[in-house]
This record gives sequence, C-alpha cells and structure tokens, in this order.
Amino acid sequence: MSLTTSRPRSFADRLTANVRTGYWTGLVPLLALVATLTHLPSFLRPVWSPDEGYLATQARMLADGGVLYDTVVDRKPPLLPWLYEACFAVFGSVSLWPLRTLAICAHLATAVLLASIARGRWGDRAGRYAGLIYLLVSIGLSPEDTQAATFEVFMLPAMVAAFRYAERRRWLAAGIAVALCSLTKQTGGAVLLPVLWMLLQDTRRRGVRWPPALAKIGFGFALPIALVAVILTKPKGFLFWVVTGSGDYAVLGSNWPQMLGRALGNSAILLSAGLAFLLPYAHRLWLRRHRRPVPGRGPEHGSTADLWVWLASSIVAVSVGFHFFGHYYLQLMPPLVLLGIGAVATSAVPWRPVVAYSAVASTFFCALAVFWPGQRLTQTTEVATAVAAQTTPKDTVLVWGMHPELYWLADRRPATRYLTAGFLTNFSGGKGGEKVGEQYSVSDAWQTFDNEISTNGFPEVFVDDSGTSPYQPDLVPRIASLLDTHYEVVGVTGDTVIYRLKKK
Repeated sequence: MSLTTSRPRSFADRLTANVRTGYWTGLVPLLALVATLTHLPSFLRPVWSPDEGYLATQARMLADGGVLYDTVVDRKPPLLPWLYEACFAVFGSVSLWPLRTLAICAHLATAVLLASIARGRWGDRAGRYAGLIYLLVSIGLSPEDTQAATFEVFMLPAMVAAFRYAERRRWLAAGIAVALCSLTKQTGGAVLLPVLWMLLQDTRRRGVRWPPALAKIGFGFALPIALVAVILTKPKGFLFWVVTGSGDYAVLGSNWPQMLGRALGNSAILLSAGLAFLLPYAHRLWLRRHRRPVPGRGPEHGSTADLWVWLASSIVAVSVGFHFFGHYYLQLMPPLVLLGIGAVATSAVPWRPVVAYSAVASTFFCALAVFWPGQRLTQTTEVATAVAAQTTPKDTVLVWGMHPELYWLADRRPATRYLTAGFLTNFSGGKGGEKVGEQYSVSDAWQTFDNEISTNGFPEVFVDDSGTSPYQPDLVPRIASLLDTHYEVVGVTGDTVIYRLKKK
C-alpha cells in the first residue's frame, strides 16, 4: 500500500474545479441578470442625488487640470472621483450611464462574494440565496439612495472582500481590501474591526502567534494609502479633507429630532425590505430557548459572532456624523443578509417564502424608482437650462446651495473650488441652523474664496439655491454684499433665484 501526500491546491486548481462543477457558471449569470433588472431604473434619470452631481462636477474640474484636495476639494477619499474622471475621459462627460453600469457590476461583485461566504458556511443552496437576496434587498431604500452611483455602492465589494479574506486567514489581502474600502469612503474602514476579531479568534483556536498576521494586515492597509499619498501632489490636503478637517461637519446639531426621525425612518424602510428574515430569527431563538433540534437541517457551521461584530461596526459607521442618510444604510446590507441567510439555513423555515417575499418587496421598490417624483430634478434642470442660456462655455458660475449637479447639468465651470455653500458656512443637509455662518467655515475658506474671485474675476451668473435655509444670502454678509454690489436678478424658478453680473 503506497501513501501519497496531498498537496494544497493552487487558486487556479480551485477555480478550475469550481467551474467544472457548474456552480458559479450557473449562478453568476443569474446574479448578473437580477443585478441589471433591479437597477435598470437608475438609467431613467440623468442624476439621482447631489453626490452624483458633486462627483461629476469634480471629474470635469480634474479633467480641466484641477488638483484634488487643492483646487478641487471634497471631504471624501479619492478613488471614486478618479473613477468618474476615468469614465469621463473614455466615454465623455455628458451622461452617467458608464458609472451606472459600473455600479451594477459593483453590486454583482458584492453578491458573488456574499454567495462565496454563505456557501462556505452553510452550503451551496445558502450561497445561491445569499447572492440573490442581497441583490433583491439592495434596492430596499429610497430610490435616490439605491439607484445612484455613489460611494457606498463602490465601497461594498472591497468591504465584503476584506471579510472574506480574513475568513480564509489571508491577512495581507484583507488589509489591502480594508484600505481600498477606506479610500472609497472613510466609514468603510469599520470592516477592520471584524477582521481583527477573526484574527483574535484564530489565534485562540489555533494557538498561532498573532504579531506576524497583524503586521500583514497593517502593511496591507498602509500600502495603498501610501501609494495614494505619493500620487497626490497635495498629501497634506488629503489628510485635512479626508481625516482631520471634518470635525465640525460630523457633530450632533440642535435638530436632533429630525435626525432621529430620519434614522428610524430609514431603518424601518430597510426592515420592510428584509422582513422575511424576522421569522427565521424568531424561530431560531425559540429553538435555542427550548433546546430543540432543527428538523431537516444540519447544524450551524461555526459561530456567527464575526457577523455580529461586522454588523455592530457597520451600525457605528452609519451613525458617525449623525446624518443617517438613506444611502449610508447600504453598508448594513451585507452583514444583515448573511445573518438572515444563516438563520434560514439553520432553522426549519423553508426558503421559498423568504425568497418570494424578497422578490415582491424588490418589485415594489423597483416600481417605486420608476414612478419616483422628480419635481426637484425638473426645477434643477430648468435652472441649469437658464444658466446655460445666460452664459457661454468660457464663463464661470457660482451656485450658492447644496445641489452641485447644477454645474454639471448646465455644463459650466464653477467659480470656486467650494461646490456647495456648506464649506463656507458649515451647513450640512438634515441639520439645523446652529453653528451655521461665515465664522464657522472651513479654515481659511473665505480667504481662498476671495483669492479665487479676485484672480479669476466675478462669476457671470450667481445662482441662489438656498431657499429658506440658514445660509441664505441675507444671513451671510459677504454674499449679501457681493449680490448687492455686482449682480441683478434675471430669473426666478421655484425658490431658486438667478443673478447675472451687472454690465458696466
């Protein structure tokens, strides 16, 4: 009798084996179809949210020679602005359809990774349903939050990949994935907590030394960030805008009842999209309390403590800044879906009603996106058309508001690097009027603003899009003086006033 030593299979061998079984060759096309169908409404509008408008305007400024975190600023990391810029370079900047297509690909990648995690824990069927149900639940919020090609959508694949790599004890790759997640949106770095939790549990179970693995995670995390700092010509600006310069922005304001209402409202909407998981959770808790075996199902594979740590870290990330916008809640979906899949896979609840409810809920949210009211977009488009008619492509425009998509829709250059009034007044959407005004601006923002105006000249058109907000021109002396001295009203659309530079 001869003994043979089995050698660990390479990645190529495992990939070939998976393809031969037909599992992924059958599942991925199905998931691609569902991802496309659930996000088809995203192509119905030129822009869904101010974040898309901000990114699109940033990309045009970068293409015109702007410098990120210097002459083009935002409080977000650089990966998504660079992606927008690259798409505009290849496909032009007239439409966001390339970004919407890439967003569908990002959802597909997230679904495939979730399927891989669930398959490893609870079997083939759980893997299929994890990918499918994630895609159905991924539109379970306001259409403006789920159909837009914004930060959270592109953050999710790296976030789930970091968890998957840690689960397989590939610590260097996990660290790199956490960095990519953080370089898409800062709160994505919260996935580092479950990664470190899995490292701690692994050292306890296997008795291995943790310093080498922790060093791999640290090196993998630091390497992409260091590369980005080298690429950027203003690394200090990167540190300020992404890390240290958002303290006043991310504080609890006086309008906490509205914030609480937004938090509860978006939580309720997401809960309605994933309501089918409530029964499995309740059933499993009941079984644990009465210590009864689950008929027809095998035992749960391993602990779900790492998933709960992941969910807890994501809840903290969603709560940072106390804004509770709907698109923040996309970060909760991967751990929630996996916890739900685990509950069904280890209980006597059948899969069919869970999938059926998820499909019905997804159909509702998809129809909601098709018929979503567009009054604000209609007004913004009308204003953009009027601005384009009042100016030439060489003229600059200043939009005093929180809707930078006006620049992109009008195809006109911003007169300043500050694309919203929030940088100059500390106003942020959803908060009250406390600590809003010139004195609360970003450090040296008004000096920079004055230098830009004196160097480049007054913008040909000034759009007052503030409405009744606490930063309206009458409440900001410098803007009020600017309008009184140099501008005259040439049009009003809804609550938006258009001014044009007075002729000498």
